[in-house]
Amino acid sequence: MLSAAKITRRNAWRYYIRGVAFGDGRRPAGRPLKDAQQSAGLPPGRWMGLGLAALGLNAGSVVSERELELLYGELRRPDADRIERERLADGDSPQEARRATVLGQPLDEIERRSAIPLLAFDFTFRAQASLTVLWALGDETVRRVIETAHDRAIETTLRWLEEEVAEVRWSSGRERAKPPGLVVAAFKHFENRDGFPLLHTHCLILNRAQRPDGSWYALDTVRLLQNVVAAGTLYTLTMTTEVCEELGLATVPREVTPGLRPVMEIAGVDQALIDWSSTRREQITPVLERLTEQYARDHGRLPDERARHGLGWWAAQDTRRKKKTPKPLEQLLAWWRASAIWRFGQQMIEELLQRCRAAGKAIRERVGPRVDTALAAVDVAAVVFTVRRTFARRHVLAEARRHLLETLRGRAFPPGLDTYIADKALARHSRRLTVPQPGRRTPAPDQLTYTADFTWPTRWWIAGTDGRPPRESSRYERARLASLALQNAIRDARTAPPARDGAPAATASAPTHTGDHHHDQAATAPHAVDHPDRAAALTPAQRAAAVHAHQQAAMPEEYLEGRTTDPATWLHTPKNLARLAAFTQAAEARARTIADGAQPQQPAPDAVDATRQQHHTTQPDQGRGAGPHRAG
Repeated sequence: MLSAAKITRRNAWRYYIRGVAFGDGRRPAGRPLKDAQQSAGLPPGRWMGLGLAALGLNAGSVVSERELELLYGELRRPDADRIERERLADGDSPQEARRATVLGQPLDEIERRSAIPLLAFDFTFRAQASLTVLWALGDETVRRVIETAHDRAIETTLRWLEEEVAEVRWSSGRERAKPPGLVVAAFKHFENRDGFPLLHTHCLILNRAQRPDGSWYALDTVRLLQNVVAAGTLYTLTMTTEVCEELGLATVPREVTPGLRPVMEIAGVDQALIDWSSTRREQITPVLERLTEQYARDHGRLPDERARHGLGWWAAQDTRRKKKTPKPLEQLLAWWRASAIWRFGQQMIEELLQRCRAAGKAIRERVGPRVDTALAAVDVAAVVFTVRRTFARRHVLAEARRHLLETLRGRAFPPGLDTYIADKALARHSRRLTVPQPGRRTPAPDQLTYTADFTWPTRWWIAGTDGRPPRESSRYERARLASLALQNAIRDARTAPPARDGAPAATASAPTHTGDHHHDQAATAPHAVDHPDRAAALTPAQRAAAVHAHQQAAMPEEYLEGRTTDPATWLHTPKNLARLAAFTQAAEARARTIADGAQPQQPAPDAVDATRQQHHTTQPDQGRGAGPHRAG
C-alpha cells in the first residue's frame, strides 16, 4: 500500500523533522536527533534517489538533522552552511551568500505572491497486514526476507517514478523536462501508534529537481500524485512476489469491504491474527462506516474511489491517537510474540509459517507460472472501463499489476509484463479520446485519455445479509461481471469441430511472455488442462480459456462465495421482490394442482415477467458484448 501527503512550510515540515524522523514518536525537546534515535533503538534515516549526486550526498548515507532542516524546511542545499561561509569570506553580501544556497525560487518570493510553498511529499509504503504479521511473529530469517523485499520494492518503485513519472516544470507548466533523479529521505518504522506491528517506510520526496541546464525547479506535483495508485500497485506486486518466491508462499483474496476490491493477503495467515495486528482498522472501521452512510444519504450513491480515499482520511484523523515514545525493535518483537501467544496459544504462533507454506504449496500446485496476455489485456480494459469510463495509461497500468497479483498468486513473472499488458489493452481494446490542439503542447503518451467500446454493464441489487437491506452493486462488482463477458468472445472463437466418440482429448498449451510480439499465439508447454470435447488443435482463444479456468480454480474465495459474481444474489432487488413473491405463489399453486391430478393453469402475467427477469439477470456474460473484441 502507498499513501501520499504534502509537506508545506507552515510547521508541517517540523512534524516530520521532530516526529517522523523519530519513529513517529514524540522526540524530547532540545535533544539532538541522532542521540534520540540511538537511545530509542531506532534506525536512522537513509538517503535515496538518483538526484543525490548533484547535492553532494551518497545513496545509503545517514540523514542528519541539519540536512533535513535545510532541504525540507528551507529548500536549500544540505551543505549551505559551508557555502555561506566561503561566500562571505570571498566578500559576498549575506543576501548573495544565502541566495547561492537556494534550490530554485526562494521561499520568500513564493510567499510574497500569497502562495503556500510546497516543500516535499511524504510517500508512505506499508506492507500488507498478513506480511506484517509474518514479519512480527516469524523468526529472524523470515523477518530478513520480508524487510529485504520491502526495501527492494521501495527502490523499484522510486526508480519507476524517476524514469517514467517525474518531471520538472517551468514557464507556468508550458515547459517540462525529465530530471536526472529524485532526492528522497527514507525513515523505516516498525509499529503503529498503539504499539502493534506495522512495517512501513516514510519516503520524503523533495519538491525540487534539476533541469538539463543544472538549475533547480519544482516537480510536476499533479503528475506525481496522479501516479500514486500505479506506484502503490507496483510496490505491492514487487514485494509480495519476492516474499512468496523466497519462502514458498502464495496469496488469497481477502474481502475488507463488501462490494470493493479484495486485498491479496498471504494464504495461511488467519483473519484473527490480522485483526490482532490491525488495531487502527478496528478504530477506523466504525467511523468510516458512519461517514460512508452519510455520504450515500447525501449523494444517493456509494462513494467512488476518490471519495473513499477522502472518507478514509477523515476517519483516520478522527481516530488518531497522540504520539508516544517509540521502543527498540527487539523489545517490540518480544512483546508482540507474548501478546499473540497469550491470545491465540503457543501452537498457533509457532506453526504459523508451516501453515502458510502448506497453503502456498497447495495453491502453487494449481496455479501455473504463466499468464495469457491476450486474456489479461481484455480483462484489464473491461475492468478499467467499467470503473472509470474514461481513463489514462496509469489506470490501465495499475490494473495490469493487480491482474498479475490476483492471477499468479505470488508467482514470479518476467520483468516488464505489466507494461506489456497495459500497452496491449490500450492498443487493442481502447479508443483514444485526446485530440492534440494546434498551438498547444503535445501531451505525453501517459497523459492521453481513452475509453472502450464494451457494453456498459447494467446495475443490479444484491441481497442484504445480517438483517441489512439490499444494496446497489458497486462499480467493482460490475467490473468483475464485465470481465466475465470475455467468455462470449472465447466461445465465438471456437471453430474446431466437436470431438468424436473415442477421439483422444487435446491438451491445452499456455502462452507465455517471452518478449516476442507473437507469443500470444505460440504454444510453448503443456498446461495440463484437458478439453475432452475437442479433437483438433486449440485456437489461441481456447488456450486462453484453458489458462483462465486453470488459474481461477485456485481462487474460489472470490468467485464461489457469492460476494461479487454469484448470480443468485442478483435476483433480490427491491423492484423484483413483489414479482418474485407472485412467481413463488404461482409455482406453489401449480404444484398443488398437479399433485391433485388436475390440469395445470397458466401462471400469472407477473410471474411470467419475473421468470423472464430471472433469466435475464442470471446471465454472467452480459457485462459487455463480445462484438469484435476477441481474445487473441
